[in-house]
Amino acid sequence: MPYRRLPNTDSSRLKALKSALRKGKELTPMDLAFKQSTFQRMRSFLPKWEKVITEHKSTYDIQIKNNKEYLKKIKKAKLYISHFIQVVNMAIIRGELQKTTRPFYGIEEDNSKLPLLNSESDIIDWGRILIDGAIKRRMKGYSPITNPTIAVVRVHYDNFIEAYKFQKMLQKNHTRALNNLADLRDEADDIILNVWNEVEESYSELPEDLKREKAQKYGLVYVYRKNEIGPISLFRDNEARIFNL
Repeated sequence: MPYRRLPNTDSSRLKALKSALRKGKELTPMDLAFKQSTFQRMRSFLPKWEKVITEHKSTYDIQIKNNKEYLKKIKKAKLYISHFIQVVNMAIIRGELQKTTRPFYGIEEDNSKLPLLNSESDIIDWGRILIDGAIKRRMKGYSPITNPTIAVVRVHYDNFIEAYKFQKMLQKNHTRALNNLADLRDEADDIILNVWNEVEESYSELPEDLKREKAQKYGLVYVYRKNEIGPISLFRDNEARIFNL
């Protein structure tokens, strides 16, 4: 015996609501298999549900599209920050700079290791430390570091910061859209449940097969369990046996 399966995704919820609404518009109240009050509630709700689904998809698509460029800017900023510190270290090794140069850039005098740049916050912090340190060092009359200069580092750092803020805004928009979906999901499920219950109740006096056939026209979904064979599967099995003979 097939069982009724309520929608469990937002797109399947939308499909179920649209199927029921279509029947509500096609049939008179006397012929409709669910209550007019349920129909009116669904007709009022559906535009809101369609809107939040559209917003969710739109914010997701924009975020994914922007993410490719964002990752490029992260990579560039990380590369230039790392190269700048490496240049300072190599100049110290060659004797062109003193170890006392490192503290300007937030690094201990005897520490020649590169800082971790694994996260966005690492890049934000170290970029700002290098830029501020270069300004302080210049104010003391020291010659600027070159290849790359701090100006070039700052260009890529600022590009990253701008992209970071934009990406966070996109993430915030997407989160808001997700929350809006979540806020309406229970109501969508309640409306669909009412429609399906009322449709099945209207056809409760009919044989099971005919009841399901009529209910499916309202968007109700019936599925067979794994250990059950539906009419189509049974037909195909018989067909296979005939051809094997």
